[in-house]
Amino acid sequence: MDEQGCPRCKTTKYRNPSLKLMVNVCGHSLCDNCVDLLFIKGSGACPECGTAIRRSNFRYQIFEDPQVEKEVDIRRKVLKDYNKKEEDFNTLREYNDYLEMIETIIYNLANNIDVESTKKQVETYRKENKDSIRKNYSKLSKDEEYIEMLIEEEQQNSTIRKQMIHESELNEKNKKRREKEALIDDLMFSDMSANDILNMHKSSVNTAMEVESDITTQPSQTTIYSTGIQRGQGTGFIPMPVTEVNPVYSYQGFDLERIGPEYPTEEEIKLNGYLLNIRAVSESERGGGFSAVQCCQRALHDALGGLFHYSEAASTSVI
Repeated sequence: MDEQGCPRCKTTKYRNPSLKLMVNVCGHSLCDNCVDLLFIKGSGACPECGTAIRRSNFRYQIFEDPQVEKEVDIRRKVLKDYNKKEEDFNTLREYNDYLEMIETIIYNLANNIDVESTKKQVETYRKENKDSIRKNYSKLSKDEEYIEMLIEEEQQNSTIRKQMIHESELNEKNKKRREKEALIDDLMFSDMSANDILNMHKSSVNTAMEVESDITTQPSQTTIYSTGIQRGQGTGFIPMPVTEVNPVYSYQGFDLERIGPEYPTEEEIKLNGYLLNIRAVSESERGGGFSAVQCCQRALHDALGGLFHYSEAASTSVI
């Protein structure tokens, strides 16, 4: 892939990492310095294709490929006019044909195919469907309405939280100011010594802090969820009430039917020297639950599982 850079001044992002490219409706990119230099009067011609463009239509390039930027810009403009929804059509086939027509228009404009006839088609559609375009433009889809509702609700909640924080900080400042004024008044007019007055105020402040701590740590009313689990602020989750006498799951061992020698037990593996040729288990593996005895037993199971094994058909033929 070619290095991103300005085609006019030949500056690349490799030489200048802070380079910012801008793109216009023609799809050709320029760096912001060249845009300021070439379009100082507000309008001019694109140095690549000669298209008349305006400075106000330049925007910072998001995608690496300027052709993608051009298609995105064209798509945004076309969809302002072709803004019908699926519910505006009688059948799904009509709606799909409408979407296919939109994609054809965008493709032609983005790739310079029948540009003049395509623009005339768009202009004709805009004039013939002026009322419906205005109506659909002002009507949000269900998803957009839901998103708008969520955004508005979040903004309201954020405003409420900011007000509560502001009021709490204001109350705390007023409280500290009153305590400070009371301390100064006692130091100025009380007959007690300064140390006694300071100790008295310090103890009263500590008592108030303990009361606030007790209030915040008291468990609030428990909440019951749809699953039956109760949760309280101070106690955490309360176990779900047991509704069955027997446990939901109980393990039952099984006997593996086999033909051949008996598998050695874990104790036999330890005592008979099976582990002499097996590497020692590291501390991290042992902490993760890895056991060399179990792995050795599984290997022996695999090795001895097929010995002396034959099908019933073979045994019948032998007899």
